[in-house]
Amino acid sequence: MKPLAREDLLSLENYAVRRSEFRARAITHKKARTVYIGEYLTLIFEDRLSIQYQVQEMLRIERIFEAEAIQDELDAYNPLIPGGDDLRATLMLEFPDVEQRRRELARLRGIEHAIELTVDDQAPVVAIADEDMPRSNEEKTSAVHFLRFALTATQISAWKAGAAVSLASTLAELPLSVRLSDEQHRALAADFD
Repeated sequence: MKPLAREDLLSLENYAVRRSEFRARAITHKKARTVYIGEYLTLIFEDRLSIQYQVQEMLRIERIFEAEAIQDELDAYNPLIPGGDDLRATLMLEFPDVEQRRRELARLRGIEHAIELTVDDQAPVVAIADEDMPRSNEEKTSAVHFLRFALTATQISAWKAGAAVSLASTLAELPLSVRLSDEQHRALAADFD
């Protein structure tokens, strides 16, 4: 997928006018790209539209309109757009209770390196986590990580041919697995075009 450029973005004024419609479209789009692995792990697979929405919202919230500052936002978010042979996702560890979150983030250290994607019966693809900067330390993991799944041409072909795809946490403290629904399968396959 092509990275976003300044000309792809709406001005603050135009975005204010179109925000409701754009937001509704982005939320609907992200729904099919969201995968729950168990109760507390959520993967949102990013693409050009989801990242454009994120950038537009950041520009709006921060009232950014200077060219250099807009480019800074693009530079920060463009790495989350898939490159055609990979998938990129935001991993969120969602614990509603503050004390539970504190305990679980300590217990689940390293989970960002234990997320796998499997296409059919091929070897699993272990996510590459937080390439921009580490988000965990010796005491705890972060509640948000950025993952990249680098797939082979064979895996992509099998995916496009309809092979089953699953995601899993292989961390001993939280072993979970889920198979993609047909809707998720189709939505994510579009990232390889």
